[in-house]
Amino acid sequence: MHFISPRQLEVFVAVATTGSVRVAADRLFLSQPAASMALAELERQIGLPLFARERGRLRLNDRGRELLPLARELLERHAEFGRRAQGTITELAGEIGIGASNTVGNYLVGDLLGGFAAAHPGVSLRLGVANTARIAQGVLDHEFDIGCVEGPVAHPSLEVRPWREDRLVVCARPEHALARKKRLRREDFAGERWVLRERGSATRALSERALAELPEGSTVLELDQSEAIKQAVIAGLGIACLPEVAVGDAVRAGRIAMLPTPFLDLRRTLSVLLHRQRYRGAVLEAFLATL
Repeated sequence: MHFISPRQLEVFVAVATTGSVRVAADRLFLSQPAASMALAELERQIGLPLFARERGRLRLNDRGRELLPLARELLERHAEFGRRAQGTITELAGEIGIGASNTVGNYLVGDLLGGFAAAHPGVSLRLGVANTARIAQGVLDHEFDIGCVEGPVAHPSLEVRPWREDRLVVCARPEHALARKKRLRREDFAGERWVLRERGSATRALSERALAELPEGSTVLELDQSEAIKQAVIAGLGIACLPEVAVGDAVRAGRIAMLPTPFLDLRRTLSVLLHRQRYRGAVLEAFLATL
C-alpha cells in the first residue's frame, strides 16, 4: 500500500459524515473533482470500495465503517502532534458532530454546547436532532462523535454516562376540567384523550409507563415534536406528558396548565453516549470536560 495522505483521510471522513462528495468538498474548501480524486485514490490504494451508493448518497459499507474510527483517530493524532510540536499552548481546532434527542436539541442546546463553544471558538460544532433511537444508531454508525439523549440506551458498543436529571409533566389547557380540580386522583383521568410522541422516542416510552398506572383513556394524536404537541394541547385536542423544560414558556403565558400528579414518577436521566471504539482526542475530551 502506498502513502495515504491526511487529505485523503479528511475527504473520506467528510464524505462519510455528509454522504456527499460535493458537500464534503465544500466543507474542506476543495473543488468537487479534487475531492472525488482523493477518495478514488484512497479506495484504489486500499483495493476495495468504502462506500455504497444509495438513492444518490454515499453510505459507508462494512469496510468503510471499520476504517472510519481509525481515520478519525489518525487525523486527530496528526493535529495533536502539530500542537505539541509547536511547544506552546494553541487553540483547539477541528469539528465535533453531536447528536441530540429532541428535548435536549430543542430546549437544552445552550446547556449542552454553550460552555464548550465559548471556551473553544476554533472548534466547529455540528448538531443533529432526532429521537433517542435515531441518535443512538447515529453514534453506533459513527455519524455522530457523541450523543445526548433522554431515554435509556443499552448496547455493548456504547458507553452511557449520566448527564443531568429531567422530568415530564402532565399538561392540559387551563380551561380543561382537570386543570380546575384542586386535587387530582388517578381515577380522574378515566377516559381522557391523550396526545403522544411518536414511537421510538424516550418521551413516548415514559408517557406509556405513566399511562399504564392510570385508568384507560384514548390516544387521539401521535406527533414527532414536543412543540406540535404543545399546540395540540393549547387547541384543546387532548392532554399530554411533555418535558417540563418544553412547556415553561406556555405555562408562564397562561396557555398551558401543569397538572399535579404526585402519584406518577415522571423523572428521567439525560445521558451522554460514546462509541467505545471512538478515539477520544483533545477536542472530544475538552467537550466532555464541559458537561
